[in-house]
Amino acid sequence: MESKIRCEWCEKDDLYRNYHDNEWGKPVYDDAVLFEFLILETFQAGLSWHTILKKRENFKKAFDKFDVKKVAAYKDKKLQILIEDAGIIRNQLKIKSAVSNAQAFIKIQEEFGSFSKYFLGIGLFAAGITSAITAPLAAAYVANGCLGWNIGLRSFKFRFVWIFILGLGVLFSSIGFKSIEIIKFAQVANGLLLPLIAGILIWIMNKSSILGVNKNTKIKNIIGLLILAVTLFLGTKSILGVFNLL
Repeated sequence: MESKIRCEWCEKDDLYRNYHDNEWGKPVYDDAVLFEFLILETFQAGLSWHTILKKRENFKKAFDKFDVKKVAAYKDKKLQILIEDAGIIRNQLKIKSAVSNAQAFIKIQEEFGSFSKYFLGIGLFAAGITSAITAPLAAAYVANGCLGWNIGLRSFKFRFVWIFILGLGVLFSSIGFKSIEIIKFAQVANGLLLPLIAGILIWIMNKSSILGVNKNTKIKNIIGLLILAVTLFLGTKSILGVFNLL
């Protein structure tokens, strides 16, 4: 009996399950495969992906096995054949878009050598810009909460923290400083401090001189020890992961 855990959306049939197991969520660096998905995604607009997958082989046959140069060279006669092909989505605008997309695809290849590098580069750039803006902004919110400033985005203090963190990122990036060692140190510190703090809290919660009659009961201590065990496990896992010992 098959025991593989899958997303609920793919349990419709074997076609969907096969796509989920072998293609969905996997990075693609092959230009030919990327062009195939570009064509399929073009026709998917407004429809379900399952509908497109069922017609995938028909699309492959109709579009010359997704040969980007052949598709880019399609003329009116070929377009008319595609419009009359009942095996694909017979939408005239989508068919014409497939041809113009193929032409743009080739221009990008000529300019950058590979569509996949260009495509991945845009994604990484977008992710980097987003992180560069949101990470310093998050730091400003943390400072706002921890220091009890109770101020807004227009405050000088808030903007100073935001710009300061952003400036550090630009500086470190400019001088070639790699933050991976700091990140590793933070992971190790977190792995050590997490169980330590949990242990200290359990100790404090059992001090009559501090909490009086409100100190921990046996049941609460059992729960606390379970939590401590979990933090020890997570902390150890984090430290071992830093040193690639897992």
